[in-house]
Amino acid sequence: MNLVEAVAAMGSDALTEDTLRRRVFPLFSKTLARPGIYLANHSLGRPLDQTEDDLREWVQIWQSKLGDAWEPWLEEEQAHRSRLAQLIGASRADCVVPKTSAGQGLRTVLNALSGVPRVVSTTGEFDSVDVILKQYAAVGRIRLRCVNCEASGGDIDLSGLMEKISDGVDLVVISQVMFMTGQIVQGLDLLAARCHGVGARLLVDAYHAVGVVPVDVATMAADFMIGGSYKYLRGGPGAAFLYVSPETLSSGLKPIDIGWFAKDQPFRYERPDPPRFGHGGDAFLESTPPVLTYYQARAGQQLTLLLGVDRIRTYSLDRLSRLKRYLAAFGIAAAGADGDHGAFLTIETAAAGSLAEKLERNGITTDARDRFLRLSPDYLTPDSSLRDAATSVASVAAAR
Repeated sequence: MNLVEAVAAMGSDALTEDTLRRRVFPLFSKTLARPGIYLANHSLGRPLDQTEDDLREWVQIWQSKLGDAWEPWLEEEQAHRSRLAQLIGASRADCVVPKTSAGQGLRTVLNALSGVPRVVSTTGEFDSVDVILKQYAAVGRIRLRCVNCEASGGDIDLSGLMEKISDGVDLVVISQVMFMTGQIVQGLDLLAARCHGVGARLLVDAYHAVGVVPVDVATMAADFMIGGSYKYLRGGPGAAFLYVSPETLSSGLKPIDIGWFAKDQPFRYERPDPPRFGHGGDAFLESTPPVLTYYQARAGQQLTLLLGVDRIRTYSLDRLSRLKRYLAAFGIAAAGADGDHGAFLTIETAAAGSLAEKLERNGITTDARDRFLRLSPDYLTPDSSLRDAATSVASVAAAR
């Protein structure tokens, strides 16, 4: 049974473990054959069986068509951009520019800003964003100010960040869901309004949101968004994206990180000076694209759209709430499983790293970031595994 048939057979009701087990689990038969309990879906999502078939399709097109493979390959690129546009609420598919990493998208934006732009960000951004911003600042390419937005009690407080956004600031960079704690940053539309009021632009890192937390980039009013398929979209590494809003595209912003696919009608090989670029976001395309990633990411995107992010989010909160209760029964406090957090729980402890290693030896895959042990069940995680995982966490924690 293919994806469309499997999801159609489920109907439009809320997801349940029974219907998922009967209709969706078979779509993951190979990865579910792996022993152990996988609670690292926030790190690397589990692939569908169809992904292997999709990758085979890519190489078969290459084998059979050779140079003529570019026509179906580029059709798949457009389908890839269209699916991502749907997932983030973009009004146009050409606003989505394929990238091999979210960091590549960030660099594209930084390099397109004129002069030495003033950038404001937070101290809680993912390592890739953090290191890029700091290195650009170190070599004098940007002027950077990072703000600690963690309030007492661990909540996110944007007031200090808002105060730093003043005339002369060019770009503000922030996550929709913080990678270390899973906290959802509320009020991004208000942050965008503050940015636009002083002539700044807002870039949102939505890597920990797309596919598992509703994303509406238009309502958010972000000028840029970066993200990818590595986690909840089950598309593996290399299938990332940069979103550029229609308003930004029409503002005259000129990208520097480009290549021959950014040209107007690239296969005509015309070389006007100055160059003529494609329409809208096509002007942000680069050199020969890694077309394999479009096939690699296809099945995960399709399944997410078929199930619906709202239904996935509701079921995700159910899994997280169950795991949180089972941990609490052993006296272990975890944060998450509510409207203020994304798709993983965190247990704050100085021993987070060693706990993750010991759990892995017990067949429970988690991970740790700084002092936070992160646990992320998904719609492939049965209740029995949640109970077993909580028991294992309690056992390992007690043995320290």
